[in-house]
Amino acid sequence: MVRFALFGAGRIGKMHAANIASIDGCALTYVYDVYEVAGRQVADLHGAKYTSSVDDIMTDPSVDAVLIASPTETHVDLIEQSIAAGKPILCEKPIDLDIARVNACLHNIGDKAGMVQLGFNRRFDPNNSALRKAVEAGEIGKLEKIVITSRDPAPPPSAYIAKSGGMFRDMMIHDFDLMRFLSADEPVEVTAVGSVLVDEEFARYDDVDTAMVMIRLSSGALCHINCSRRAIYGHDQRVEVFGSEGMLISNNQTETTVSRYSKTLSDAREPLLHFFTERYGKAYRNQVESFVNSLAESRSFNPNFEDGRNALIIADAAEESLRTQRTVTIKY
Repeated sequence: MVRFALFGAGRIGKMHAANIASIDGCALTYVYDVYEVAGRQVADLHGAKYTSSVDDIMTDPSVDAVLIASPTETHVDLIEQSIAAGKPILCEKPIDLDIARVNACLHNIGDKAGMVQLGFNRRFDPNNSALRKAVEAGEIGKLEKIVITSRDPAPPPSAYIAKSGGMFRDMMIHDFDLMRFLSADEPVEVTAVGSVLVDEEFARYDDVDTAMVMIRLSSGALCHINCSRRAIYGHDQRVEVFGSEGMLISNNQTETTVSRYSKTLSDAREPLLHFFTERYGKAYRNQVESFVNSLAESRSFNPNFEDGRNALIIADAAEESLRTQRTVTIKY
């Protein structure tokens, strides 16, 4: 039995709490949130204790692991405190928005960085996992191109935009990690372009809501990532991997695969799943199960702290490319 403490009882925290409570071999023992009403609500729902004290969790030997789903600015402190307390960590992305702070955290935790699993849930999506296995098995020969489309159904509220760190660090960072996962390769240079086409509120925070990125991997393979903060038809998530011997495609998910035909319909398909909580619901559950299994089998966590750091470095390079309007060499 792995007994979890959860930091953060917001939208993501509630989903994690439900997953922990539903997985065999897991139990939710503590919920921490600065907002007591939210924290108590999640704790009561799953038979856990609410606390407003981080120390309550860190000093309790019955807590086997922590899941950090609190705001990004709290991640580094909670990682360092959890490691000092000897508690393995599953932490939502990103580690932090500031690479200097991430590097300082890595210095402080040293060889204990292996106690951290990063919440890049898209690695655990069954379709993406199948793509990775197929690429590894050589089904498409030599990998030459990756194309990733990632579009949210609607832009986030202004308060979220203000603290997000921008499209590359907040939204596209998932796609940077997915690219690394699918290719098992590191990017060496990036060219980014972006615009404000959806909501002028993004310009207020010197951000963009529509962006395209071209990345060259160390093998010479290319990756194109296109993102938008608005897709009126649902959560648009597609991946294509192309190689010397063929192509693999992971298409959008719908609630069913039914197509309808009649006098008035030629091919009416089910609408796309609305948002990431629906589209990647299984992936979120799978990542918790992977974390628990890694603990049980004393295996290294994957993705790990280094994966989180590298994804942020790529995001920073993309941001630099956007601002300078030039191709940027990625330096790890």
